[in-house]
Amino acid sequence: MTDQTTTTPAPADEAATGALADTARTDAPEPELLTAAEGADWVRGGAVLIDVRSLPTRERVGGIAGAIVVDRERLPELFGSDSPERLTEVHSDEHPIVVVCGSVNGSRPVADWLVEHGHTSVAHVDGGFDAWKAAGQPTTPGTES
Repeated sequence: MTDQTTTTPAPADEAATGALADTARTDAPEPELLTAAEGADWVRGGAVLIDVRSLPTRERVGGIAGAIVVDRERLPELFGSDSPERLTEVHSDEHPIVVVCGSVNGSRPVADWLVEHGHTSVAHVDGGFDAWKAAGQPTTPGTES
C-alpha cells in the first residue's frame, strides 16, 4: 500500500484571498492529546507553547507564562510555511507545538489545522488552561485570581 497525499481545492473566494485551505492534507495524523504535565515536558524540551484563548478570557482567568498568544483567525499568517509573518519561534514544520485553550473544544481545531497544514509535531492539552493551572504550571493572574 502506498501513502498518497491529497489536497482539497479551495473555493474560489478562498483562493482569491490566499487562504491555505487548498494545501490542507486530508491524510494528516491526529494531533496528540497530552496532560498538562506532558505538555510542560514538551515545552521544557523545546516545544513552542501557544495560547489560543480570547483576550477577555485571559484577562479574566489568567495567562500562561511563556506562551505565545495566537489569534486562531490568523493561523495561515502565523504558521504558514511561506508566510512573511510566520512566528520566528516556529523554526520549521517539524518544530514541536503545544496548543492550550480553555478546553479541547478550542485547542483541537487549532491543533488539527496545524497538522493538516504540514506541522508534524503538534499536541494540545486535555483540560486546557484549568488543567495547566491545576498541574502547577506557570500562569499569570487574571481579574478572578
